[in-house]
Amino acid sequence: MTAKLPVPVTLTGRHVRLEPLERRHLSGLWSTVGPDPEVWRWIPFGAPASEEELGVILDSRLAETAAGKAVNFAVIELATGRAVGITSYYAFDAQDELVEIGGTWYARSVWRTAVNTEAKLLLLVHAFDELGMGRVFWKTDALNDRSRTAILRLGARFEGVHRREKRRANGVWRDTAYFSMLRDEWPDARARLEQRLAAG
Repeated sequence: MTAKLPVPVTLTGRHVRLEPLERRHLSGLWSTVGPDPEVWRWIPFGAPASEEELGVILDSRLAETAAGKAVNFAVIELATGRAVGITSYYAFDAQDELVEIGGTWYARSVWRTAVNTEAKLLLLVHAFDELGMGRVFWKTDALNDRSRTAILRLGARFEGVHRREKRRANGVWRDTAYFSMLRDEWPDARARLEQRLAAG
């Protein structure tokens, strides 16, 4: 059976809610993330200097969704009700049963918390169990050790590096590290992620 393409949907866990990204999330995202250089360090377009500049970035993400090229989510921390980041589905293909999880950034206040683990668990459950995908993949700057470690902790496997794949904000070419998880690897990965969340 062919997989289904992702569409905007709300996914809710114990710590976070992923809801379709909208312009109304702008002020909340700016208040939690702001121009923090560490948040934006590995983002290709660099750090926004104002809420208006973040609005331009947000509008580009909304345009991707409108064009059917992405499904973008605002990440809401349930304990506070705050929008603390964005994560997305990209590069989806129903016939080939694949989807990329990417475009993710969070306020530094939720780094090393349950937020990313549960957000990714919700996206993986939806991708594998509800959409019927056979392969989920991630990619990140090959120099971004924090992102690479976080992806591996999800249970993904490192596939290799694409050299000179994209320009960084400073114009220097970046190498991109690729990771993936396959359908038959998902049950074990899910069990580990659920155990980690249960342990707090």
